[in-house]
Amino acid sequence: MKRSTGRILTTHVGSIIRPPKLAEVIQTRQRLDEAAYEQVLKDSVADVVKRQSQAGIDIVNDGEFGKSTSWSLYILKRLSGFEMRDVRPGTNPFARGADREQFKDFYEELEGARATKAWSNVTRQDAICTGPVTYVGHAELQRDIDNLKAGLSGVAVEEAFLPVAAPASAIPDRKNEYYKTEENLLVALAEALRTEYQIIADSGILLQVDDARAAVTFDRMVPPASFDDYYKWLGHHVDVLNHALEGIPPEKIRYHVCWGSWPGPHVSDVPLRKIVDLILKVNAGAYLLEAANPRHEHEWQVWKNVKLPEGKILVPGVVSHGTNVVEHPELVAERLLRFAGCVGRENIIAGTDCGFAQEELNRRVHPSIMWAKLESMTEGARIASKQLWK
Repeated sequence: MKRSTGRILTTHVGSIIRPPKLAEVIQTRQRLDEAAYEQVLKDSVADVVKRQSQAGIDIVNDGEFGKSTSWSLYILKRLSGFEMRDVRPGTNPFARGADREQFKDFYEELEGARATKAWSNVTRQDAICTGPVTYVGHAELQRDIDNLKAGLSGVAVEEAFLPVAAPASAIPDRKNEYYKTEENLLVALAEALRTEYQIIADSGILLQVDDARAAVTFDRMVPPASFDDYYKWLGHHVDVLNHALEGIPPEKIRYHVCWGSWPGPHVSDVPLRKIVDLILKVNAGAYLLEAANPRHEHEWQVWKNVKLPEGKILVPGVVSHGTNVVEHPELVAERLLRFAGCVGRENIIAGTDCGFAQEELNRRVHPSIMWAKLESMTEGARIASKQLWK
């Protein structure tokens, strides 16, 4: 894993808005020859790798273009043992949480019958475990690896990564009708995901484990549960993740935690200071954390009192994925200088809060603004680098 030696490197969290041609093919895929889809996908990955390089991004990915549905539900296509059923009326699992309880009217406009435009395109269905969970996505995963490597040919970047879901985040709100206990299902899921993790790490591409549910579960659990209940839950899932990562060198692993990507108030988010010790227990070489949005930007101060473990890298979000306002490069530089002052200039890489398109056909900002944000981030990193390496 490359470090910021001589200048601050830049990366992002992973998901990039699908280009028009790929989006069109996704929508009409059932009526297309599969070979035609695969060619458009390969070409789109090559284009997005090149575009990231042109924007000044050092550590790039495939935009997550090969994933079907969302960043966490894609794994349903790569695992056996699950079937989808329509959610029963009044039991939508996405409608829970302290934030949604406090701001009911807002969320009704955002997600309910009065919503003029759904912010999420994921079909509201339950994922039911009805058989043994095993990994069967080898071909699709290898396609993604091959497409990314092909796209990297002749492109000037430092490294590449592929994001995948953590056991706590993969298939959220899953239901169990097969295993004796929920714990048995969780362990089986982690064992299956280990296959995906190992294949990516063995390919020479960095493995990024996405774990939004690590933080988001607090909002959905407390109340009625206590913080101690949540902390115990998170600690256990960190242990399960580390089990799934066994055998993979930490320097090949990036771990991403955010507080969910939905456009809401987020007043009930768990503070970083209360869970940072558990985040740092994950056996990863780099930690990607949301740090640019107005609910969490102040948490850079956590690193005044928390020591980043030796050899680890902090990748704070210095531009937001959730607002159409493009951050000024001077602000980006200011944010990076704060973190550098806490953990050291060689131990930070500039990143984004979250992905710009958590689902295939969903986006948080306009594509032109997304690229402007990434370009502003790289310019801000150059400004900060000039001050840090005088």
